[in-house]
Amino acid sequence: MTARLTPGSIAPAFTLNNADGKPVSLADYSSRAVIVYFYPAAMTPGCTTQAVDFTEAQEAFTKAGYSIIGISPDTVEKLAKFTTTSDVGFTLLSDPQHSALDAYGAFGVKKLYGKEVEGVLRSTFVIDVNTQGEGTIRVAQYNVRATGHVAKLRRELGV
Repeated sequence: MTARLTPGSIAPAFTLNNADGKPVSLADYSSRAVIVYFYPAAMTPGCTTQAVDFTEAQEAFTKAGYSIIGISPDTVEKLAKFTTTSDVGFTLLSDPQHSALDAYGAFGVKKLYGKEVEGVLRSTFVIDVNTQGEGTIRVAQYNVRATGHVAKLRRELGV
């Protein structure tokens, strides 16, 4: 597992395909604040709850200057289905090779039903992207809960 990122860390750059199969990079969000969250699997109960919560809060986040990106190891096809069936209103990116997951320290050993398994560590980052498209981590949260996380993040960011 890669070392965990902390506030002030340089945000690892990434380019991953979205649900339409088009490449999206962190640098595409220059001069913006971006919420990047990593989740284990589309169309599972916890991940659907989290995506719906972010979608419902998207307008408030947008008004406060934040864009939202969700990243999982799912295929582009599964993300397209998830976007449609759960009415996800923000960008979802596919990371089957775990390049961004590893770079952000969001993949590793975790406890699941009392057993240690390797998988996605549900994590959220707030990244300030400068005019050159380079990001700095403002907030780094690991092992967040799917339920209630978006409301907690809104409180912490004053959104």
